[in-house]
Amino acid sequence: MCIRDSLSTYLKIVQVFAPEHGFRGEADAGESVSDGKDFRTGVPIRSLYGKNKKPLPSQLAGTDVLVFDMQDVGARFYTYLSTLYYVMQACAENHKELIVLDRPNPCDYVDGPVREKAYKSFVGILPIPVLHGCTLGELARMINGEGWLGNQLQCSLRIIPVEGWKHGQPYSLPVKPSPNLPNDLSIALYPSLCPFEGTSVSVGRGTLFPFQIAGSPDLGKAFSFHFTPKALKGFDKHPLHRDRPCYGMDLRTTDQLPQGFSLQYVIQFYRAYQSLYPDAAKRFFTRSQWFDLLMGTSQVRKDILQGKTETEIRQTWEKDLQAYRAIRAKYLLYE
Repeated sequence: MCIRDSLSTYLKIVQVFAPEHGFRGEADAGESVSDGKDFRTGVPIRSLYGKNKKPLPSQLAGTDVLVFDMQDVGARFYTYLSTLYYVMQACAENHKELIVLDRPNPCDYVDGPVREKAYKSFVGILPIPVLHGCTLGELARMINGEGWLGNQLQCSLRIIPVEGWKHGQPYSLPVKPSPNLPNDLSIALYPSLCPFEGTSVSVGRGTLFPFQIAGSPDLGKAFSFHFTPKALKGFDKHPLHRDRPCYGMDLRTTDQLPQGFSLQYVIQFYRAYQSLYPDAAKRFFTRSQWFDLLMGTSQVRKDILQGKTETEIRQTWEKDLQAYRAIRAKYLLYE
């Protein structure tokens, strides 16, 4: 069907592929996205989150070119990057051109452990650090240039660059990229708080302040600040520790946005567990495999269990981080 706008003379939109959170960004994290039609335009929607994460050859048969226009947040485990990877792979296999409409990176740092080969997953599709310091356009160039699509595939790729932005320049998103990243603070804290999803600590899903607070029902003796997650439309309908008071940290009191990736929150909460429970490791790392997938390595978790400081843990990934910086430099589009 044609979308009747200023481009309708030249452009026929035959379908829309929807990633995690759906076409209009309203689905919960991890919630399956179904095929259907967009309620505003009637355009068919094909889900790329659920059973099928990659466009099928039959879905691309009537398509000449794909346009990728998604707002990334700069973290390896934010799944829009994984969707880009699979779309590029499908385009390469089916001889379709991909146009990436690039957008600024609001969390523009190079930091954190580099994903190891054994930990490749939908939240770690590329061997890059937690914070990759690239736009999606630059990462698309990197995927092609480093041969990461496999089988010597190359995607026919065109990047439409951002005007008036360069690396290191702050950028505030005009529209939240997903339900639980509602503002600049949540986006800045997201890389450091997301690993809590592999633990018993809530990151504020089910409140009006997701990724700005953190806590657990187990920690009433360690922290005075508390909140109670609820089923909350527009944020999270099935939050961890629903209807249970969670005790922990309120991170909204900061005077400036956090920068980069930090382990301080995870380490501080784990030590609070240690002070209260003899089985702290089991109580805290309730989904240790998921924690490792988010980190891209099991070494971080093992180092935390051994009582290492953040400075000591950072030393384990610095060599890989330097090697990544050299790769990244080849594909930058902006100063």
